[in-house]
Amino acid sequence: MHNDARTADPAPVEETVAEDAVEPPRPRARRIPRRETLAGLASALVIVAAAGGIVAAGSIAPQPGGSRSIPAALAAVPAGASLGVCPGPARLLEGTEAGTDPQFSPESATANSAVTGAVLSAPGGVLPGSRLSALGGAVAVEIAKSGGRPGEGTGPQDLVAGVLAGHKVEAPTVLGADASAGLKPSAAGALKFTATDGDLQGSAAANCQAPANDLWLAGASTTVGRTSVLVLSNPSSTPATVSLELYGSAGQIQAPASRGLLVAPGTTRTIVLAGLAPGEKQLSVHVRSAGGPVAAAIQQSVLRGLTPGGVDFIAPGAAPAARQVMTGVDIQDAAGIAAITGKGGFDDAGPTLSLTVPGSADAVVEVKLFGRDGQKALPGGGVVTAKAGAVTEVTLAGVPAGHYTVSASSDVSFVAAARVTRGLTAERPADVAWAASGVRLGSQHVVPVPRGGERTLVFGVLENRATISYAPITADGKIRAAATADVAGGTTTSIKVPEKVDESEVVGYVVSASGDAAYGALLLQQEGREDVSTLAFMPAATGQEKVPVTLGY
Repeated sequence: MHNDARTADPAPVEETVAEDAVEPPRPRARRIPRRETLAGLASALVIVAAAGGIVAAGSIAPQPGGSRSIPAALAAVPAGASLGVCPGPARLLEGTEAGTDPQFSPESATANSAVTGAVLSAPGGVLPGSRLSALGGAVAVEIAKSGGRPGEGTGPQDLVAGVLAGHKVEAPTVLGADASAGLKPSAAGALKFTATDGDLQGSAAANCQAPANDLWLAGASTTVGRTSVLVLSNPSSTPATVSLELYGSAGQIQAPASRGLLVAPGTTRTIVLAGLAPGEKQLSVHVRSAGGPVAAAIQQSVLRGLTPGGVDFIAPGAAPAARQVMTGVDIQDAAGIAAITGKGGFDDAGPTLSLTVPGSADAVVEVKLFGRDGQKALPGGGVVTAKAGAVTEVTLAGVPAGHYTVSASSDVSFVAAARVTRGLTAERPADVAWAASGVRLGSQHVVPVPRGGERTLVFGVLENRATISYAPITADGKIRAAATADVAGGTTTSIKVPEKVDESEVVGYVVSASGDAAYGALLLQQEGREDVSTLAFMPAATGQEKVPVTLGY
């Protein structure tokens, strides 16, 4: 280190001088002998050395507490249990009353509601403790005991599965699995409702969702003949205070009764949305919970005169973002859709995209449809301006019949969902389903496959290529050999689910993807009927997380 020692000027001495004083001539500079010069330099070096000692001592002395800087350390967060809340059976609202304590009529004679789920083991075959419980905590079915012994691994990485194959339920339930080896378990479940008689004919399905404090649901309707009931469930031990933000086609709806809704621990609360926002053709609901996290679903049903128009569970989709993707969108023949939607009261019998912009700026949204053979152009061009603070509809009719992936993108964040319809005859019962926006596929997604009907895995890739592997989970707890699909960008691939593999019933899949962004959904239909449901894949279990911890006082 180079030290530049400089001699400070002496402090000025204040003197009183007469105004007429004359400065005397300066004497000639005296020559300083060399010996005196060396002595002065030596003294300067001593002073500099002393100053350096003082600086060094100051650098190692303890600093004041307020000025200390300690780097943030990463602390491991203990892995939590997997928790998924499954909605209860669909029920018909009795009468036309609106409020937060509605009455429901008895179910139809053919109604059936069942939960299907799967829990993956750790490598080596040790299953985490897992169970299906009532919302209040009472265990209905024990899937695996905690600390179970290793089984005979037959799947990828010697994995096995604990399965729940179509357990009948009569109320909301919770599919839970304990953390294992410091990691969050891979588990997922789904509820399927079916009925072949009554006003709720059709099928409805919903994933068992993890409770959260912020949820978005799009696709509700409160016009004549449409019933939307919001179901809030609190599986935690902490009370939840819920507030709802409602968005319609004309903008945000102010409803005083939508604030401060208390959901007690281990209970469900239902809200008839027509009591808060009547006459809305398209309604989106933003659910925010203070205190305990909640699960939310909208039971939606349609009745056109005396003809059932379908039943569905509207599930939360992805949070507001600049791009939303929905797959598993089944679109019928364009001419048939045009004919049915042209009839009075059937304008919502065709496929559509619902866009909700929660911000203060309009969103110019580009909509693309990717089918089996690539992108299909929408008759309207595919570019629409979605108004800020409102819900905008975009028709998806006019393309060839088939399975599609819908991509919507903008420079403004928005929420989206796609309506799927089945039935082209006005005199016969029809069905409806809403495809929620999904997440990009990663590694080891558990996809439960409910029993009965036609079941199809639908994968969509937006750009370039992706390789997707899917390994069947069978009712005997085995994970069978995985098959792979190489999906080109800008296309949608559909894979029919077999009823059995090696004489054992298929109850789910383990799905992983690599390459470019890929999305997936399960499409449920019924041969000979117009039943339809679609389930977006749930996020995969995350590994152990670490968060920065800053110490200070």
